[in-house]
Amino acid sequence: MSTTSSPKPVHVLQLYPRDMNIYGDFGNALVLKQRLTWYGYQPVMHSYDPGDEFPEEVDVVVGGGGQDSGQDRIQQDLLGISEKLHALAENDAPMLMICGLYQLFGHYFETREGRRIQGIGLLDITTYGTDNRLIGNVVSESEEFGQILGYENHSGQTYLGEGVKPLATVRTGEGNNEKDPHEGARYRNVIGSYLHGSLLPKNPAIADFLIGTAVAKKYGEALADSAAPGLTALGLSELTAQARSVAATRPR
Repeated sequence: MSTTSSPKPVHVLQLYPRDMNIYGDFGNALVLKQRLTWYGYQPVMHSYDPGDEFPEEVDVVVGGGGQDSGQDRIQQDLLGISEKLHALAENDAPMLMICGLYQLFGHYFETREGRRIQGIGLLDITTYGTDNRLIGNVVSESEEFGQILGYENHSGQTYLGEGVKPLATVRTGEGNNEKDPHEGARYRNVIGSYLHGSLLPKNPAIADFLIGTAVAKKYGEALADSAAPGLTALGLSELTAQARSVAATRPR
């Protein structure tokens, strides 16, 4: 009889992949799935689109970017599950929201025409549509995660309130807006960012923060390099470092 214990499940929920995935943000869910496997856990992947049943068990939540039309399509449904998302956030569930869902996790997104798309107010941010599109590679610095790399493509410009702190300080690129050096926002274990790419393949420290927070909450365990034989055996740490080095030198 085998004495090998079954992998411990970790439930990952991707919000609105049908409408909020135009820049390949589904890759963030794939990274979490693979890294959870490497760390010896069983990834249980859920997706949620308008009208779906919200999963009973959620350990990590991710969401991506979309056009204004996509935000319109999900707005009412998102407001309908707002209470569930607030409860998860206040219970310190780790979340990563990119671009369009980053905006809708705030108070509102006001389009260039002055129409407001209401958000769920989980993040103390407001976003305004502009005629200027902020496009290009971004290099930013975070005290917690080190250098954060990604690609921005947004005309909405976001401003932080007192209830959040910036995710990072921009060194190359624009970030949240054209007026301050901030990129993204952070509240408890919720991260919002404009960076695509997808973000997590280029920034494994953020991926491991999401995973590590989830397993610490659920199982009281800490991630360790020795618990990830897949990472070390494949030499992925070295490959990731090389890829990040190249990405950081790409022109704007």
